Amino acid sequence: MNRWNRAGFVFCAIAFTSLCFAVEPASVSPDQDNANEIRPTGVPHRQHAKVKASAAADSNESPTPTPKSRRAHRAPRPRSSDDDSISTQTVPGSIPKTTAVSVIVINAASGQVIYEKNADQMRAPASTTKLLTGLIVAESGNLDRPVVVQQTDTLAEPVKLNIKPGDVYQRFDLLRALLVKSPNDVARCVARDNAGSIEAFAEKMNQRAYAIGARNSHWVNPNGLPDARQYSTARDLSAIARVAYANPIIRSIVCLPQLNFRYANGRTRELENTNKLLKRLPYCNGMKTGYTEAAGKCLIASGSRPGKDIIVVVLGDSHSGVWKDAGALLAWALWNPAAG
Repeated sequence: MNRWNRAGFVFCAIAFTSLCFAVEPASVSPDQDNANEIRPTGVPHRQHAKVKASAAADSNESPTPTPKSRRAHRAPRPRSSDDDSISTQTVPGSIPKTTAVSVIVINAASGQVIYEKNADQMRAPASTTKLLTGLIVAESGNLDRPVVVQQTDTLAEPVKLNIKPGDVYQRFDLLRALLVKSPNDVARCVARDNAGSIEAFAEKMNQRAYAIGARNSHWVNPNGLPDARQYSTARDLSAIARVAYANPIIRSIVCLPQLNFRYANGRTRELENTNKLLKRLPYCNGMKTGYTEAAGKCLIASGSRPGKDIIVVVLGDSHSGVWKDAGALLAWALWNPAAG
């Protein structure tokens, strides 16, 4: 691990044991709701439903921004709220309105549900799946173990780190890349390395989720790419996130705004965290993004201030609305005394 990566790891490990002070967030504008939601709507959490598959692949990236107008004679357009930095504002006393299809807000320490909306609706989890993948790998230990990339690991599009068959990496370095940049080939690599095959790892995922209490989910792959057999709920994902939040290895990684990844051939690449709230909100300290056409924009976000740790899950949101919704809910739950 080079000096820059080691410094980033030490900084976040210190941040894990420290108390956070913060400012309040601003807003971003929503797009339309996701039409590919999983049916039935609002089913009780003891029932099961199949997830509709999508032909679209997981990108975990926002679309290319619309170019600004080139007409010099026109008055400047107001900034899109999607580009807004977080400004200071009074935290609302009422629950923020959200455009996400499913939402849940919990106290990370106690598990108390502070707010929920369609929290038991079964939905495609997209790359929020990788938080469970990362948790299983972290809990398995031996993170200094070398991992040899195999050809089957590389069979995942479209977001890839482009690791090559025969390359050798430390398990910990792959885990960090997985949770920061969300590459699908890395997810396959660490899963196959952990369990011997993707199918065997999926069984581990189902067993671990069930043990956590996430019993209205089903997993068949470690990266969240569309599959009709893979689904979860906001409530289940919050339970998984709560266990991950208590894991010091996961906490030390998901707080990283970026990291330097060294390829087996010596080339380095800076990986920027897909979670934009890490740079927008000083009190945000993780966790995991996700996106497919079937799932919409998804985000598991965590935040803390002295005496309070909050986890927010938003599923089925728009590209801009996901940041607005998660940021507003974090601020509301952290600073409003009535919010748990």
